[in-house]
Amino acid sequence: MAGFDNINTDFYQSSYSVDDQNQNQNQGYTNTEHPNNKQYDGQYDYSQPMGYSPPGMMAPQQPYTGQIFQPAQTYTPSPAQSMYGSGFDDEPPLLEELGINFDHIWQKTLTVLHPMKAADGSIMNETDLAGPMVFCLAFGATLLLSGKIQFGYVYGISAIGCLGMYCLLNLMSMTGVSFGCVASVLGYCLLPMILLSSFAVLLSLQGMVGIILTAAIIGWCSLSASKIFISALAMDGQQLLVAYPCGLLYGVFALISVF
Repeated sequence: MAGFDNINTDFYQSSYSVDDQNQNQNQGYTNTEHPNNKQYDGQYDYSQPMGYSPPGMMAPQQPYTGQIFQPAQTYTPSPAQSMYGSGFDDEPPLLEELGINFDHIWQKTLTVLHPMKAADGSIMNETDLAGPMVFCLAFGATLLLSGKIQFGYVYGISAIGCLGMYCLLNLMSMTGVSFGCVASVLGYCLLPMILLSSFAVLLSLQGMVGIILTAAIIGWCSLSASKIFISALAMDGQQLLVAYPCGLLYGVFALISVF
């Protein structure tokens, strides 16, 4: 054993001892290189504020200052960002969204019934097809009362006539016109033809009285249609040129009513 101790002491000569190790460990815990590392002296430093927390720990949350049932509003949406705006009060009526305006329909009807009355171009330039559809159905119904089932001819001639007038007016006018506007005007001006087919239910139109009445109705329809077209398209001085093709179209409807 004495020989083993001599070998152990001769292996590495050093002045390091266990007491030096303990002292180094104590110095490591009291190192002041980091500003937050302070030696514990058994007393609490009451000079620190209440919200102080050591690094690495979550800071305490701010206390709730609002009421329980009335929380504080942190975001107020602007009217432009609101999904439904100010409600359904600002929305237009359903008939107006569908393009059905009874006031304009009534004004157009009065314009057709009064050929000498000046037409409002802003109203007549609308593509309103509610009135023309009603007038076409009424014309076919009056023909049905006289024993003539001509619904297919009425709609077919109307479509061909609207297409022809659409091409002709686009060539004659400088501003141009839409197909819906042409169909709307020609459909409204079909109203006097309904009166002619109603007379055909009561009396025969193949005599002299019928010929005079038919010619008057054709002139009425063509004059009303041409007046509306020149007011809506600013075609001054061209009413007779527009009235001639309109007279040909309504003459076909008159032939259906008479024969």
